[in-house]
Amino acid sequence: MAVVVKSPTVAEQLACFCTGLQLERLPADVVERTKDLLLDYLGVCYQGAQVESSAASLAATQVLAGGSGPATVVGQHAGMQAAWAALVNGVAAHAIEMDDVTSKSSLHPAVAVFPATLAVAEELDASAAATLEAAIAGYEVTMRLGNALNPASAYKRGFHPTGVAGAFGAAAAASSLLRLETAKFTNALGIAGTMAAGSLEYLSGGAWTKRLNAGWAAHCGVVAARLAEQGFTGPATVVEGPLGLLHGYTDEPYPAETTEGLGSVYQVMKVSIKPYGCCRYNHGLIDCMLDIKQRHKFAVDDIEEIRLGVLSGGYLLVADPIEQKQQPHNVVDAQFSAPYAAAVALVAGSAKQADYNQANIDDPRVRGLIANRSAIAMRNWTASTLTIGLPRRQFGCGTGACSRPNSLTPWASRKTPSPQARWPGSSANWWTGRLPARSSNGCASCRRDQSGT
Repeated sequence: MAVVVKSPTVAEQLACFCTGLQLERLPADVVERTKDLLLDYLGVCYQGAQVESSAASLAATQVLAGGSGPATVVGQHAGMQAAWAALVNGVAAHAIEMDDVTSKSSLHPAVAVFPATLAVAEELDASAAATLEAAIAGYEVTMRLGNALNPASAYKRGFHPTGVAGAFGAAAAASSLLRLETAKFTNALGIAGTMAAGSLEYLSGGAWTKRLNAGWAAHCGVVAARLAEQGFTGPATVVEGPLGLLHGYTDEPYPAETTEGLGSVYQVMKVSIKPYGCCRYNHGLIDCMLDIKQRHKFAVDDIEEIRLGVLSGGYLLVADPIEQKQQPHNVVDAQFSAPYAAAVALVAGSAKQADYNQANIDDPRVRGLIANRSAIAMRNWTASTLTIGLPRRQFGCGTGACSRPNSLTPWASRKTPSPQARWPGSSANWWTGRLPARSSNGCASCRRDQSGT
């Protein structure tokens, strides 16, 4: 009688890899980069906790949670149970558009992975090594599934990859900390698949729901892992099955991306840290505007035309419909407007988080540039120009990408106060006392940047 050997599913392969992660066996630069990304997340989460949408999510969650818990809510003395703290912190970290980002998967892994990781780690009083292992596992799952979704196709279907893939990554991080064996870990990923969500409709009116997509993913991941821990089952074929992730959320998936290079190519090394407070697809054109402004002295009134090149993958997010993008009404609209990004860079001379405010949105100089002198070029044209008799400047990728790392270390650029000021209460001692310090040499990207290579 023939013996049929069943091939492991994608979820089973990812679960097997994640359960076998051991910090001491990982490359040193992978560990150091993860620490950098954690520090960057803490900075953006602190800043994001101070905006209006974060206050609303905190107030609602306090009612829903019904009591305090051991997991830190950034900026608050009282903590919450892990699943609810993950939701609040995920919403906050995604609020200011400064969270880390990936190019291939076009998503923000930190804001789904770290809220779940830190909340569960605090709840379990986990070690630093276990916490970092969980974060690395979360990034692997989030980014690999995000790559496989093919973000351009997911966007066309109306899905936000951060919310979709992030739910799986958060589940992986929480499952790692709970030390689930492979079968239960697989179940957690299957359960996450039934909760994965995230609509792009926020683009139509500047709603706050994009921020919820991150927090909800973190929340779902914790819930999925806890359900699996108690024996709740999920489909092992959640990724590649006929009704799974790669059929329900995209029309043109890249299935090989789920496991290609698993264990040899670590996803944390492919993450960019954002210098500007807006959608990543605007960063290259901001660099171009700032470079031209610095190289050539001219007044805003001297500009006859701005021609903006937008990568095809992000055209839907920042350039379509162009009439709407030329008339941003609020901060979310501005964060996803290529014309606004170029105009504010030229008028304010920067495009930091603080430049994305209502005063700048309503500034007649900014409005004038957007309405009268900005134009979006063809979708596959990646250069940006100003028509004032100057040569064309072209940038292939924005500052902060792996190939163009920031000159500032990620946490220093956030200018956040001391850990005790950010996280009042006893839980601050857990984070600052347990998590190991970043080495003085920095991560590989920072070392390359400092050496000028």
